[in-house]
This record gives sequence, structure tokens and C-alpha cells, in this order.
Amino acid sequence: MHVSDFDYELPPELIAQVPIEPRDSARLLDALSKPGSYIDRQVSDFSDLIGPGDVVVVNNSKVMPCRLELFKGTGGLVEVLLVRHLEGSSLVGQIWEVLIRPMKRCPSSTELLDQSGEKVCKVVGRKSVPDGRDLAVVEFEKDIDPHRLASVAFPPYIHTKDITPERYQTVFARQPGSVAAPTAGLHFTDSLMRKIVTRGAKIVTVELQIGLDTFRPIVVDDPSLHHIHSENYFIDERDFEEILSANRVLAIGTTTTRALESAATFEQLSGSTNLYIYGDYDFKVVDVMLTNFHVPRSTLLVMLQAFCGNSWRNIYRYALESKYRFLSFGDAMIVGRSQR
Repeated sequence: MHVSDFDYELPPELIAQVPIEPRDSARLLDALSKPGSYIDRQVSDFSDLIGPGDVVVVNNSKVMPCRLELFKGTGGLVEVLLVRHLEGSSLVGQIWEVLIRPMKRCPSSTELLDQSGEKVCKVVGRKSVPDGRDLAVVEFEKDIDPHRLASVAFPPYIHTKDITPERYQTVFARQPGSVAAPTAGLHFTDSLMRKIVTRGAKIVTVELQIGLDTFRPIVVDDPSLHHIHSENYFIDERDFEEILSANRVLAIGTTTTRALESAATFEQLSGSTNLYIYGDYDFKVVDVMLTNFHVPRSTLLVMLQAFCGNSWRNIYRYALESKYRFLSFGDAMIVGRSQR
């Protein structure tokens, strides 16, 4: 493999800047029904593609506010992105690993203030992570809950400012912990969920907490050498038994797929997963995946190639020619697992 194998030209005008309404009116490229050809649908048609014995699995993780705009004593604006809370590490206030922009201008002992000039936190150290980046370690003032000061961090390619945080949540979001939405799930409505059940299929939830690294591209020539991020997941034991006994398992999104395959690969229903799905990975659970169109040179494209083979290129070519909307607020595709 070479990272260029997962590259394609994405015109900026095809990057969706706002979500479509209603949610399930987004376009759905059906690459499942007729192998080798495509059908243009809407996500509202998804229920027509399932039947009795099928299990539809969704990620019920809820997006937490994680972006803070703070100021140095000099007045310089600083963006702080919460990455990980270090439990029980301070008698003063909460200690977090964070990304700071600009990092170089915030050495240890830098105090960060709110708009009124009140101290919010202090940089107390640095931590190197395996991918070569540095995180800052900050200590918040006593009784400050950083989530209460934060706003939702939209993906860096979203430039529209008037999107409500609620529109970046799925209708089935229940478990707080993610910093990004499971975007394939953003297309689903309560009405569509009822139609799925009416068709005789079952809906099961899993939890996978999505981290900021979901936006990070592959920067090494060989994608297999990319350092994959870890994410926490949880699957109820009864639900997993239901999934394993299904006629077909239809995973809504790559995060749902990663949770299910982690449980099967590691034989653990909860924990932290660093499962990197690429190449000839042997899928153990997921038969069908509904997913959005992903960033070039991303681990999500690598997973898609592992799932459906090189046909992903033809699917993306068709989507580009047909002016599908790409990325987090864009349209979706549905594809079956390739048979090896």
C-alpha cells in the first residue's frame, strides 16, 4: 500500500457546509442492491433495503463541548481543544491533556484567561504522543468545569458559523464522551427508525467515543505504518449476542464498525481500542456499512477499502461526477462487504 492509493481530488464546492433538512432527505448512493452498478436514493429509502432478521447498529455516543477560546495575558487569542481528562491528578482543579493553537506560544507556566480577564487554567507541562505531536497539560482553576466553558468543535473543513450544536448530534445520542459526531448517524430520524422496526429489523446501539484524531490524515508513505488513535467503546452483552445471531449486520458508520470489530477481534465488549482496519483485515461481524464520503488520505478510506475492496474508487468517482455532497454534513453511501 501507498498513501497515494487513498487520494482523490475533492472539489471544495462538494464539501457540504451545512446539514440538509430533513435529515433523511440526504442522498444515498446504493452500491449494495445491484453489484457493479449504482442506484441514486435518499437515506429515507434505507428501510427498503432491510428485512426480518437484520440488525441495524448505531453509535449512541454524544458529542461533548471541547473547544475553548481563551486569552494569554498579552491579549493573544488561544484555541484549546480538550483531549483527555487525567483522573484524580490534582488537588487544585481538573487536569487535562489538550491541543493548543498556537502551541509554541504557550510554554509551561502560561496562564490562560477568559474574556473578562479571569484565570481559567495554566499550562503545567507537555506530553509527546506516538504520532510525533505534542499535547499540552493544563490545570484548570478549582471548581471550573471546562466543558461548561467550551463549545462544540466542528470539523476544521466546516466554515459556516450558524450551525446549532443540536444539529451535530444524532437523534439517538445518549452517552456523552465524543468530541466529534458519528456522522453517518446524523442522517437518521425518529420516523426512519420506526420504519426500520416496521420492516422487521432490530436496532441495537453500541458506544464508541470519537476523538479529535478522527480528523487526522495519514502523513506517512505506507498507511500500515500510520499510528492509529485509541478510542473507548462499550457493547452490552445481550446486544452483542443479538448482533451475532443476525441475518445481516448493518453498521451505521465507521465508528460503529470499529466498535463491533474490536469486540470480536479482542474478545472484549468494552475498553480502549486501537484496532486499525486496513488491507486484508478479516471482518468478523459487519456485513453492510452505511457511511459518509471521507477525506482523502484518511484511515476511514483505508477501512472502506478493506471492507469493499478497490471498488470504492469507482463509487467515489460516480459520487463526484454526480455531485454528491461530501464529508460530515454530506450525503451517504451503502456498500456490502467484499467476499474474499
